[in-house]
Amino acid sequence: MTDYERIEKVIKYIDAHYQEQPSLATLARVANLSESHFQKLFSRWTGVSPKSFLQFLTAQKAKQLLLASKDVLTASLESGLSGPGRLHDLMISIEAMSPGEFKTKGKGIEILYGTHATPFGSCLIGLTPRGICHMAFFDADKDRAIAEMKERWAGATFRPSQVKTAPVIRELFKKTGKRRFSLLLRGTPFQIKVWEALLSIPEGEVVSYNHLAKLAGSPKASRAVGSAVGSNTIAYLIPCHRVIRETGFLGQYRWGESRKKTILHWELTRKEKL
Repeated sequence: MTDYERIEKVIKYIDAHYQEQPSLATLARVANLSESHFQKLFSRWTGVSPKSFLQFLTAQKAKQLLLASKDVLTASLESGLSGPGRLHDLMISIEAMSPGEFKTKGKGIEILYGTHATPFGSCLIGLTPRGICHMAFFDADKDRAIAEMKERWAGATFRPSQVKTAPVIRELFKKTGKRRFSLLLRGTPFQIKVWEALLSIPEGEVVSYNHLAKLAGSPKASRAVGSAVGSNTIAYLIPCHRVIRETGFLGQYRWGESRKKTILHWELTRKEKL
C-alpha cells in the first residue's frame, strides 16, 4: 500500500469504530506498521496525532464545527455581505466560459495535464492558458480519470506535461502561506454561482446545504444547490468538501468520504499555521 492508502484505511476504520475509541496500537495494526512508525506517518499526513483526529471524526465535533460556521455566515448574510472574508486566504481569479464555449466543450482550447502525488492521494490536473479547468483525485484507475476529463472537455486538445503541472501542484498543496491560482469554470450559470459561493467559505469551516443556498442567492433551492455541488469537477480548489449535512454528519463526497474527512482536518491544521 502507498502511504495515503494506509492513512485512508485507518480513517475508514476510525469512522466505523470511533465510539470504541480505538487505541494507537489498534490503529497501527490496521496500517500494518509499528506504533512509532504509524504515529509519525499519520501525524505527517494529517498534521495532528491519531488521537486528535479520532476526536475530530465524531459527529458531535462536526456539529460544533457546523454551528460555529453558521454563526459566522449568519452574521455576514444579515449585514449584506456575500460571505465571511471572500475567498479567505486564497488569491484567486475566476473566469467562466461563455455560453458558446460551454456548448462546444472547450473547442480550440489546449489542455496540459499531469498526475501527481498529493497529501490526499493521486491527483489529475488539467491546465489551460486561462486557468485550471479540471482537478480530480483517483485511487488506482488513472486511465479512467483521464478519460472522464477528456469526455467533459471533448472539444479540446490534450497534451501530457508533468513539467508544467508539477509546480502548480506544489503551489496548491503547500502547508503554509497564501496560494495563488486561476480557474476556468465550465458549467451552467446556476452551477457557477454555487461554485463561487463555495469559494466564499473560509478554510477550516463548513456550512450546510441550506446555508450554501443562501450564499448562492437561492435560499429555497437547497436540493438544486446540492446537485450543483455534486457536479463540481475541480476537486479541493472549489471546496465542495466544506459542505456537510444539517445533522453534522459529513455526508458523501465525489472523491470518497474518507478523503473528505482528511482534507477538512488538514485544512483545520493549516489554518492554525497561517
